[in-house]
Parts: sequence; C-alpha cells; structure tokens
Amino acid sequence: LILVLALISSQRSCIRAYAPLAGITAQSLKTGETTDLSTFLTTTASKSNESNANDYSLLILGTYAADFNMIEYAQRLRYYLPDLKARGISKFGLVVNGDAPAAQTLAETVDLADDSVDIFTDPTGQAGRAFGVGRGWKPEDESLSPYLKLFGMLWGLGAWATLPAVIGGYIGNPFRPQPWIEDAMAVGQRKGRWPDTALDLDEVTGEILVNKFKELPVVGAWPRRPLELATLRLQNMMDISIKQWDDLKPSEESLKSGVLTQLGGCVIVKRATGEVVFEFKDPGI
Repeated sequence: LILVLALISSQRSCIRAYAPLAGITAQSLKTGETTDLSTFLTTTASKSNESNANDYSLLILGTYAADFNMIEYAQRLRYYLPDLKARGISKFGLVVNGDAPAAQTLAETVDLADDSVDIFTDPTGQAGRAFGVGRGWKPEDESLSPYLKLFGMLWGLGAWATLPAVIGGYIGNPFRPQPWIEDAMAVGQRKGRWPDTALDLDEVTGEILVNKFKELPVVGAWPRRPLELATLRLQNMMDISIKQWDDLKPSEESLKSGVLTQLGGCVIVKRATGEVVFEFKDPGI
C-alpha cells in the first residue's frame, strides 16, 4: 500500500511539474528567497487559498533590465494585469536577467507596483535558456564582442522579427489595437521623460485628456496610429535605456553568460495539471 501511494504521489508530481524549468531557480525580489520556477508555476498563489488551484500562472522570461524588450514586457504587463486576472490568471512572475537593484529600478521606472507580480532576478539568464528562448546572433562565438552581436541583431541577424517590429512602430497598424502604448507613454510623461508632447495630461490627476496621435487625419482613427509606438520607444531608449544605463546594465558576469543578446518569452500554465495553455518565444528585438 505504501509503495502504491508513493507511486501515485510521484506521478502527480510529474504531472504538475513544468519540465523545462524543473530545478531552475531565481531569487525573489519581494522576499529575497531562492524560488524554483517550476514550483512557482504549479503551486497556488496562497497556501491558505486552495480555491484558485484551477487558475493559471503566467511567467515571463525577460531579458536584461535596460533592454528594449524587457522594458516593453514590463509596460505591457502593467497595463494588461486587470484583463489577465479577469481571464483566470492569478499568479504572475517576471524574470529579469540582472541583479536586484536593476530589477527594482526597472519596476519603479515603469510603475509596475502590483503586489500580485513576483519579480525574480536571474543574472545569468539560465531560466530563459532552459525555457528555450532565442540566443541571438552567434551565441557560441566567444571571439565576437557581445555588443557587436547585438548590433547585428538590430539588423535582423539571429533575430528575424526585429526589422518588422521597428518598421511597424513607425507605420502603425489599422487592424490591431495596442492600448498599452498610450498607458506607457502617459507613465513616461508623468515621470518627465522625453518626448513629452504626445499626450495632454490632467495637471492634477495625471489622467490622459488628449492623445494627439488620434487627431491625425485619416490614420488617427486607426487602432495603433503611425509613429505612436515609435514615440514610446524613443522615450524608452532616451530616458530609460540610455539615461539609466548605469543602474540597469548587465554585470560582467551577465555579459559573459550571453544575456546581452538573449531574447525572452513567456508561458501560461494551468496549475492543477501543469498543462501549458500558451507559450511564446520572442523572435526579435
């Protein structure tokens, strides 16, 4: 009987474990504790609340804190949290390939202050690699400078989706709305980031009064207006990536691990079974 119970228990554990991240750990920014990311995905958000066992967990495998992708991941998560919760996701993790001060600075910079989000630090990017994210251009070539590799990726080498994403930021999209862009620009303007004229904000509440991109003839009615995303990305580049580089940059250890060119991804898991219901691996910068 004991042997049978042990076998059943081990089978249940196997079902509930998220295999790619089994044994992969990161440090919680909130508690300072080391956390097994597979366990994080497949356990309930609160030990005292078993009613959410059938809910879902989302884990974002990010990049280094000053990276354009990492900043946009955090900005999107901030905006879409209420909708994700309404869809049954009750546990959120965000892995930053950097140290705790860099991760904390990033969270404060984009106003990601929701207690339901657990931010984890993984300076060497081991979690992303275990998950299978893209490694960028020539990841195994140690003779090339990581900054040269990154420059190549900006032109699509090892990251085919980079140029389409950049071009899309300029020409807009008449079909697919992305309201997180306006929200992120508003956060930037409230924090004094430049460019700071795209939105008119209420001087007292900081609420958006006018989005000047919506006033453009014809294309102002598009769900994503031309130059709107490009303007946000200019904000992010000038006043986050460049201006705060010293606070957000990867350490020497991180650079040696290849995080400068490592891409990101995310996974959504049903906690009761460990079933993967959504998985994404970013194909570009």
